[in-house]
Parts: sequence; structure tokens; C-alpha cells
Amino acid sequence: MPELAKGGVTRKASKQSLSKVTKKPPKRRRKARKQSYSTYVYRVLSQVHNSSQISSKTMSIMNSLMIDIFERIASEASHLIHYNKRHTISSGEIQGAGQARLLRQRQDGHQVHQLHLA
Repeated sequence: MPELAKGGVTRKASKQSLSKVTKKPPKRRRKARKQSYSTYVYRVLSQVHNSSQISSKTMSIMNSLMIDIFERIASEASHLIHYNKRHTISSGEIQGAGQARLLRQRQDGHQVHQLHLA
């Protein structure tokens, strides 16, 4: 014989009626935000060249350029802290990474220039 819940209704029937009443429509997931540097690029552009505009394709190129530069600086800084046997990246490592990256680019450009002259 099925067990009776409060009010003379079987437990199985009471669970079914509760699930029907409390069923809510599924929540819609919020779209994940994509981070970009487009607002910052636009602000700098408006400060430097007030009347200039930028196309969306050019903005996407600038955005990928900024992402690439920051990734390179971060990887160089992580190499520096690995060499110095530290565990935290400080502003000194970031500055050193930026200077090392610029120095390498200058040397590479100098070598390319020397190849063209020869």
C-alpha cells in the first residue's frame, strides 16, 4: 500500500504536483563579453587627431596588435622572473621585458639593414 503524505495524497502524487507547480522556464545565458582595446585606441586617436575616424577593420587590426604586444611583454617578463628565480612579476620585470623586446627589434632591424647594404 502506498504511503500517505499530509492531506491524504500519496507521496508520489505530491512530488508530481510540486514539480508541475514549481517548474520555471529555463534561464537564458548571458552572452560572454569579448574584451577589446577598441575604446582605448579610439580615445588615443581622438586625442592625437581630433577629426580623424577609424574603420572597423582597422580597429580589429589595432586590437590584435595590442593583444600581441601585451602577450609578448608578459611572456618576456615571465622569462625574466624565471631566470631571476622569483615568483612574482613586478613593474621592474615589465619594464625590463619591454626594453629587451625593443632592443631585440632594433638589433633585428639593424641586421636586416646590413643585409640590404651588402
